Amino acid sequence: MLDTDPRLSLVWAEVPLGPFEGSLVTVYLARSKAASLHVSRRCGQLRTSEVRTADVPLETAVLRRLCSRCAAWGVWGRPGTGLGMFLGALGGTGLLYQLQSYMEPDEDERWTDCEAREAAELLRTEQDSDPDDDDDDDDDEEEVEGGISRREAREDAEELRGLIFAHWRGAARSLHRVQATLAHFPWLEEWAKPSLTVKTLYLQTLRAQAARFVDPEELVAAAAATALPTPELPHADPAFRGARRQQPRVRDTVGPVAPVAERGRAALGRAGDTCVPFVRDRVRHAQQSEGLRRGSSCGSAPDRLLGGTGPGSSNVGRPGTEMPADGAQIPEAPEAMPRHGVRDFLDGLDTWTLGVLLTWTVDADWGSGVLTLEVPDLVAERLLSTVSSLPCSSAAAAPDLPEGDRGPERQSGIVRPGVFDDTPVFDRCPVTLDHLRALRTLGPGADELYLVFSASGGAEVLPLDIIEKRLAKGWLGVLIAGARDLPGSVLGPQELEHGPEPEAREAQLSGRGQSVHDPHFGEGLGLAEGTRRTLRQTYATEDRDLNLRLLALARGAHDLRSLDAGRPGGLPVAVWHGLLTEDRLSFAPFRQPCSDRWRSGSGLPLGPLAAVQLYTTNASPLIEGKGHSPLCRHAHERAVVAGDNLLTVADLMARTDFDWCSKCGGYALRRLSDTQLSYYRVAHQLHDTKRRLDRGTGNPDAETSTMIARLDELAAWQPENEAEWCGSDSWQWQDTIRDLRRGAARSHAVTSPGELTS
Repeated sequence: MLDTDPRLSLVWAEVPLGPFEGSLVTVYLARSKAASLHVSRRCGQLRTSEVRTADVPLETAVLRRLCSRCAAWGVWGRPGTGLGMFLGALGGTGLLYQLQSYMEPDEDERWTDCEAREAAELLRTEQDSDPDDDDDDDDDEEEVEGGISRREAREDAEELRGLIFAHWRGAARSLHRVQATLAHFPWLEEWAKPSLTVKTLYLQTLRAQAARFVDPEELVAAAAATALPTPELPHADPAFRGARRQQPRVRDTVGPVAPVAERGRAALGRAGDTCVPFVRDRVRHAQQSEGLRRGSSCGSAPDRLLGGTGPGSSNVGRPGTEMPADGAQIPEAPEAMPRHGVRDFLDGLDTWTLGVLLTWTVDADWGSGVLTLEVPDLVAERLLSTVSSLPCSSAAAAPDLPEGDRGPERQSGIVRPGVFDDTPVFDRCPVTLDHLRALRTLGPGADELYLVFSASGGAEVLPLDIIEKRLAKGWLGVLIAGARDLPGSVLGPQELEHGPEPEAREAQLSGRGQSVHDPHFGEGLGLAEGTRRTLRQTYATEDRDLNLRLLALARGAHDLRSLDAGRPGGLPVAVWHGLLTEDRLSFAPFRQPCSDRWRSGSGLPLGPLAAVQLYTTNASPLIEGKGHSPLCRHAHERAVVAGDNLLTVADLMARTDFDWCSKCGGYALRRLSDTQLSYYRVAHQLHDTKRRLDRGTGNPDAETSTMIARLDELAAWQPENEAEWCGSDSWQWQDTIRDLRRGAARSHAVTSPGELTS
């Protein structure tokens, strides 16, 4: 195992570091001079209470001092950095491990080429035997060479076949990972060439052995069968009596093999002969499983259904042994292979497709996942059809591959310092599509949100897939930072502070029945409560830090629809609850005065609240259906998607034709910034002061003095950015306060003479 191999540190020391040589890395060590270096403070081999931390340049001498466990499984830096991706691609089950695997048979699972050939011959002989032979059971117990029964020999052959196929797939997957990794770090190619040559030769050996278990004629027959229409069952035939109710299943079981004879055996070679016993067995199995009547005519039903294509048919000519050939290329899989998920383009392929790859592959670029095949016409038809489990293109036409993938000079995907966050922003290089493919392949834990900069759009917060779409259209920009790059010192505490019980806190935050002068008024609408909400809904402790970072970065997105919760790998639901709230704003201070005492307002300007965003599933009265909050259960709590409608508070105040859901209120409000929440509070305080003056309740003298002092405080309110508080909104705010002060002063002057007389 790599984590205990004493030679591993020497292997690391031999790796060419290329442009990452000299990059600073953080290591941990004991205080002794000859102590090993560790990349994690929690390494099990770091057995001391006095641990030193040092930032050292990445050099061969440093790699030689690494402990074996950290060298194999240590996590270097952040996964989204170029240095982190380079070192991560080498360690674990990465390049160093893959270069030492699938170079020769395992010690515990060895077989000879002769054993593989004999197993294939035995299975082919068993397959060609007559299924109607009643002596099969006796033959199974007959001893063959070696003193074992035929059944045991067959089981051993099948086990060896499965073992060879598994090793071929594993060797192909390993070679694919090695070549795909080297494409991102080309300075490693010369160093890896000897191991790569051995791996390639071993893969060819495994492919030749696995191909012995595949009959090309059966592959052609299966391709012809799937290309033909399904026949109707002859219900009048006694052999199919009772199958009327089971017609769909029996028809699927028989498959579209009957019209093969109409195409002529010249198109199939001897494939028709191999197809007949297979279909005969399938029909008989269907008859038994469905409880159909078995009579003397049952055995001949498959042959009659096939229209005389049995071995004894004399009306079909025999073709030559040459089969027409065509070419097909298998383009690279669209989704990059996860580094720890061991999934590649071979996973999910059916047995027929794997047999085709084994039989007719003439050239293979395992790194890019492109295989070139020379196949018979019928096989090419199936590979190019929509039912194929593998995307293919004809060699006669130019394959639909990106230009960057056509030659060995592909350089745009090289991972080096300066693309991600390894260098100062001033030195950043523009990001490319190949860089993002490398990020998804080599950094499976990379951030989904990034702060980017471009001359056309300035600084923006975008998901990776949106960046990919822009790059495909010619966008030119650089990556500034991901969520994990944000300094933790500005994120705040990751633990919920002790406070009231959840029910009491919800009642407190809603604002209902709460004084507008309470310091917590409207707190449930703000960013701080959004952070607490994200923490409360993040159940895994290890996810709290990442969710807080995603929340902080997502708050910088101008339009939350660009984050699109409907895309794969979207933001966690807990983050969406930190961005949005279904609590309602009270618009009483901003309504115009009227005779209705319950609806009358103070006519205050919306100010900073005018641009507050609202998200709804439907804001148009012309479209059927109510509008729901993206967090509403009626909308399946899916969060904001690209097709949602965006409104502002100003839009909401200007219209009355909305058809909102009665449960959620119709929309989710983007949480208020500190400035917006502060203005929301002072607007409600001013509205409350105006209502008290209009009613003239309480002790006139004491009440008036208090209100005048409060109005002076409200007149001095300013947002953090004074540029946001100018023009008509500021004038209207100050005019309202001056009018209220005059009214309060007149009220005080009127009441003073009476008080003196008394």
